[in-house]
Amino acid sequence: MPTFQDTANFIWQVADDILRGNFKNYEYGDVVLPFVVLRRLDCVLEPTKDAVISQYEQFKELLDESQLVPLLRQAAGNRPFYNTSRFDLRRLAQDAPNIEANFANYLSGYSPNVRDIVENFRLERTVSKLARNNLLFMLVDKFTEIDLHPDVVPNHEMGNIYEELLRRFSEMSNETAGDHYTPREVIRLMVNLMFAEHADELQGKGLIRSVYDPAGGTGGMVIVAKEHIQRTINADVQIEMYAQELNEQTYAIAKSDVLIMGENADNIRHGNSFTQDGFKGQTFDYMFSNPPFGVSWKKEQRFIKNEARDPNGRFAAGLPRVSNGSLLFLQHMLSKMQARGSRIAIVFNGSPLFTGDAGSGESDIRKWIIENDWLEAIVALPTDLFYNTGIATYIWLLTNRKPAQRRGKVQLIDATAQWVPMRKSLGSKRKQISDDQIAAITAEYAAFAESATCKIFDNADFGYTKVRVEQPLRHTAGTSTGTGLMHQTHTDGIVRDKKGQPKADTKLRDYEKIPLTDDIDAYFEREVLPHVPDAWLDRSQDKVGYEINFTRYFYTYTPLRPLEEIKADILALEAETEGLLAEILA
Repeated sequence: MPTFQDTANFIWQVADDILRGNFKNYEYGDVVLPFVVLRRLDCVLEPTKDAVISQYEQFKELLDESQLVPLLRQAAGNRPFYNTSRFDLRRLAQDAPNIEANFANYLSGYSPNVRDIVENFRLERTVSKLARNNLLFMLVDKFTEIDLHPDVVPNHEMGNIYEELLRRFSEMSNETAGDHYTPREVIRLMVNLMFAEHADELQGKGLIRSVYDPAGGTGGMVIVAKEHIQRTINADVQIEMYAQELNEQTYAIAKSDVLIMGENADNIRHGNSFTQDGFKGQTFDYMFSNPPFGVSWKKEQRFIKNEARDPNGRFAAGLPRVSNGSLLFLQHMLSKMQARGSRIAIVFNGSPLFTGDAGSGESDIRKWIIENDWLEAIVALPTDLFYNTGIATYIWLLTNRKPAQRRGKVQLIDATAQWVPMRKSLGSKRKQISDDQIAAITAEYAAFAESATCKIFDNADFGYTKVRVEQPLRHTAGTSTGTGLMHQTHTDGIVRDKKGQPKADTKLRDYEKIPLTDDIDAYFEREVLPHVPDAWLDRSQDKVGYEINFTRYFYTYTPLRPLEEIKADILALEAETEGLLAEILA
């Protein structure tokens, strides 16, 4: 049975064989991905194709489209989509001379929800170009050779296929490392962590829970979350999936997969979650996201800054620098927490942990989150885990209803060693997390106990006060005394004002980050005065900041080798080199 990699390779080869020369490499995705979706839809509809056509022919003159919809869905096996055209890809391949006209008829025969998917793929121009170059029939014919029915290619495998193709296409388009896709094992880890301590809340009959992703991509997060809950926790829980995605292509893929699952595809929305919140005013039980790393929000700057001025707006806590909007996604998600309790899992790179000094937008956002006791845990992941970037990444877990033992605490887990090598690298992805390692990381999170790879801190441990340290301005030799406020000269050479207070030397100005858990005056006397006895603190400039220096908490000191040992190694190497040289010269 072919693996997802085999199927992805087949589709890739079809694209390369047929499109090369007529389409640029970076255009392959725009051509091929819609055909992947159409073939999967065809495979689902094929058994009921003739029944739908019969029903349509019988009632098309008697009923309008809105009245036809329930009849046609029923004829399609109670699926939420159908196609009334007498064509599908297999039948299109039987009439090569009329392929373009028949293909247009085929697309127009789909139900409105699929036509929305097709429109977001912007197929018209692509199909026209394929037809002009006599490639449309060849492409249709090749796609009939693969079976993408969900019984043959389950949702999780289909997700892998989409994301492998998207990875390859994004590489050919020279897209940035921030435009990446989430490996399925990372999603499984996020989902396992999300429910590790909360499976009991999902027991019973008649439960309805919502899952949401504001940067939905191809829908992997919400689909895997739903499958995990119903497969491993409670099959009777009704899970409603919600997602919003900016990219038209990935939005269309996500919506098609949700349709094929028989779910409400209207809950998959297109648009910018910041400026066009598709779920304004709604709240959700569980939220997952892997927002793009390091992506600018310059285009949305006016809208976001305006909302940030509203104390009840999503971004009132602070704004990160324009070059990286990751923390905006988190604020957006936090605004959608329910009063009864919500849980959030989000993937970040290292920047949201520590970027920004006290008083900056990033620090203020961390302060707001930690002082509200929403941050539950952070898990450091291995590098080289994602397809388009090898940088360090972290899973943040947040909730507005912490269990009693976690209140006022934050758990940090170092899972950077929890990986196995890939048999074959996929772009930047050289490592993966095995099922056993997912279980081990989840168990360490649930144990909530300190170990070499798990640290537990009080919320206040991440906070500090940034205090300004001043030193006096001194007269240089040969300078005359000034008059006025500036200054009278005293025997110690310090410039003072009329009140006799030392004037600060701005060139010597410094700052100390004093932990919130430390007394500022005691710290000053202990750490500063012994080195600069005439210094003082300007407390009017105090700023409270928060940062999470993950690496420092897990740093293990490795002592240097003894000098004698190093010297012995060098002498041995010199002797070996001299011996080899003597042999060569001999």
